[in-house]
This record gives sequence, C-alpha cells and structure tokens, in this order.
Amino acid sequence: MSDTDTGNGGDEKTNINIRLTETFLEDIDATWQDEGYNSRSEFIRDSLRDAVRHPDLSRESWKEIAAVEHARRTGDSETFSREEILGDDE
Repeated sequence: MSDTDTGNGGDEKTNINIRLTETFLEDIDATWQDEGYNSRSEFIRDSLRDAVRHPDLSRESWKEIAAVEHARRTGDSETFSREEILGDDE
C-alpha cells in the first residue's frame, strides 16, 4: 500500500511501508540523529539514493564510507589539506 502527494519541488512523492525489526529501527534512529539528519525519512532517502546511484560499490565499501563520514562529522578524524593529499607534484 502506498500514498502519493506532491512535494515542495513539484515532484510527486509516494509513501511506502516496510517491515523492520525493532533493533534495526533503533539503529537507524540513532544513526540519522548522530549524523545530523532532520528526519528518519531524509536519512533513508539519502541512503537509498546512494545505493541506486552507486550500485557498483560493495556493502563493505559503503560501511567504510559511512565510518569515514561519521568520523569527519564528529571531528574524530584527522584533516588534511588538498596539497597534503596531492603532494608537491602539482
């Protein structure tokens, strides 16, 4: 079952229903809040969009990307300048 409405951008949006375990939903809720999303829906849309746009990335790649992004957002990672990454060859 799904419901449809028109969003702010004029694009039609459809509500969908999915079944998740309570434990997984708790993990999702903790993640979207920790990552600074405004809502669970925004987080899930971004996650699905990434999976559709980059189907060639493995689950392990996504986990690594998520860990690095989380470290960057929380300040737990070291920051490098563009020059440090590219080296003196440029």
